[in-house]
Amino acid sequence: MTTDLTRQPAHVQLRALDRREISSRELLDLHFDRIDGSTVNAVITRDDDAARQAAHAADERRARGENTGILDGLPLTIKDSFETAGLRTTSGADDLKDHIPKRDADAVARLRHQGAVIMGKTNTPAYCQDLHTDNALFGPTLNPHDPARTVGGSSGGPAAAVAAHLTPADLGSDLAGSLRLPAHYCGVYGLRPTHGLVPARGHIPRLPGWLTSSDMVTPGPLARHPRDLDLLLAALTTPSPGENTPWRVELPTPSKNIDQLRVAIWAEDPSCPVDQATARALDAVEQTLSRTGALVRRSIGPVHFGDSTRLFEQLLHATATATTGDEAAAEELAAARALRDDDASPRAAFLRHRTQTHRTWLRADEDRARLRQTWQQFFTEHDVLLTPAAPTPAIPAGSRSLVVDGTERSFFDQTGWANLTSHVGLPSLVIPVTTTEEGLPIGVQIIGPAYADRVLLALAEELTPLLQAVTSGASS
Repeated sequence: MTTDLTRQPAHVQLRALDRREISSRELLDLHFDRIDGSTVNAVITRDDDAARQAAHAADERRARGENTGILDGLPLTIKDSFETAGLRTTSGADDLKDHIPKRDADAVARLRHQGAVIMGKTNTPAYCQDLHTDNALFGPTLNPHDPARTVGGSSGGPAAAVAAHLTPADLGSDLAGSLRLPAHYCGVYGLRPTHGLVPARGHIPRLPGWLTSSDMVTPGPLARHPRDLDLLLAALTTPSPGENTPWRVELPTPSKNIDQLRVAIWAEDPSCPVDQATARALDAVEQTLSRTGALVRRSIGPVHFGDSTRLFEQLLHATATATTGDEAAAEELAAARALRDDDASPRAAFLRHRTQTHRTWLRADEDRARLRQTWQQFFTEHDVLLTPAAPTPAIPAGSRSLVVDGTERSFFDQTGWANLTSHVGLPSLVIPVTTTEEGLPIGVQIIGPAYADRVLLALAEELTPLLQAVTSGASS
């Protein structure tokens, strides 16, 4: 068996395991060889001995003909923000450099229960709090397409590891676009599932030992093929025995082919402009869908971009305060009280959001519920909505600015399109579409109604091969 198998999608690797064309132990070692030879610094902690034991156990199960899990024997990596029993979990933070959890995060436990072989952890900025993947413990992760470009954050290690064929798939997380932005920058598929489908307990932040999590953070898979995301989604929505959960999730399967879909495309908005290359990629997708016979039309979107962003930021800063120390919280409250009433600076908004009263938050949560209702109404008339994944391809590594066709924008506009759904919890999928002349990937985002995750994945699987005929025109 050649190392070419490591370049194949996860579902192809699983098929090779099922056909006994390769053992799990052999497949694992092939991936270890690729990690050993890689320079992108995506896999930062290894678990060789435990992984080989798990792979051997999977091989024995197959030899005995026992029923196996969805992912039985498949090597995977895990973002270092998820706790892994017996394996160092730092979330990129120096004060957690020696943290070895005794218990898996719930999402990791679900993958293990379905037979996944956890071979290591992938890089993330400290406490997942940057749009670049770099930290003092492990250094920067490099973009496999151009080491001078960022991989994004905070799931940059997972996206780079998948793109560099170090792993067939990875478990990332998304609060503020931090799974979808790296998927876009690295040219892989990344799914933020419907919020609540995949538990976030054991994800850092919050701090180790916390049972609750942010009301927006959502674990999700990254892979090189939409079918692989569907396999991981099935595993991630199946409770492990330790959860003692009586229910099972049966997500709706697509009832329409691609030519029957009602597709809206929100290609531009003055609140978050996109560059010409990104606009051409959306045009190529629109043309491809129209040729299938799908009903495609341009839309301004169901919500006001700026209002949605402001509500997202208010809720984001609120949920981020949960683990703030008492002294730091008191200092922020004092600083907020000292603000002038007419201070409209970003710092003032940040402090007011972090110190808002519970009554203020409850009203913002009501606004969020109404926003969800607006999205729900939009999806009675459309099956899916396509948007840019980000304003541009990957920006220079370490840059703290974003330039869109020569105009400097806010650094955080990188996740502006992703954050349309971050606070309302809708399933959102980034798929690679084309590359620039410099070889940088450009993706688009597909959004659907709650629990339409598999509808998005089915569309991606039908759409991807159709795009191949137009990618050269989109990148010219």
